[in-house]
Amino acid sequence: MMLVVQEFLTLDGVSQGPGAPDEDTSDGFTRGGWFVPHLDEEFERLAGEWLGEADAFLFGRRTYENFARDWPGMTDHPNARILNGLPKYVASDSLTEAAWNPTTVLSGDVPAQVAELKRRPGRELQIHGSARLAQSLLAAGLVDELRLAIAPVVIGQGRRLFPDSGAPTGLRLISHRTTPGGLSVHVFGTTGAPEYATYGAGTP
Repeated sequence: MMLVVQEFLTLDGVSQGPGAPDEDTSDGFTRGGWFVPHLDEEFERLAGEWLGEADAFLFGRRTYENFARDWPGMTDHPNARILNGLPKYVASDSLTEAAWNPTTVLSGDVPAQVAELKRRPGRELQIHGSARLAQSLLAAGLVDELRLAIAPVVIGQGRRLFPDSGAPTGLRLISHRTTPGGLSVHVFGTTGAPEYATYGAGTP
């Protein structure tokens, strides 16, 4: 399977609390809900298409608990069958069991277990949100594709998907589009280590 990370970001790179003011207030974060004003039907259709490529989902504990709280009761939502029915994996050393079936808890050496999942047949193992988990797997060289939906807002607070101490990663642009709500949607494939060069004579 291919490991795909899907993230909502602000223009200054924050991924924390996109969906509601109280979604994630850890570390004193008070500016949640910044993505919602820019949602539109075009992006929701695109997100549904992406979801249709999944054969399994991988979450960090916080995102898993939010999804597990909300999605089992959203049976009338067009994406509910996929999210509720497909296999789910949650990376956590504190959870011992997970009630949102079918779910498997991954603890200990999570990158090694994710690498084993990737060797299984299938299409996509998708990470939704779960920025800390995405960062660790990007650093481990396990992420194949990044799908970033960037909202036209700068909030100046919160956890960033790409922190100052993050692993350097080369990317190639696969596609990009904008939506009527102002979202800038970029899909990147990973290419390993970045390339570096010096600008000068003969540089294109």
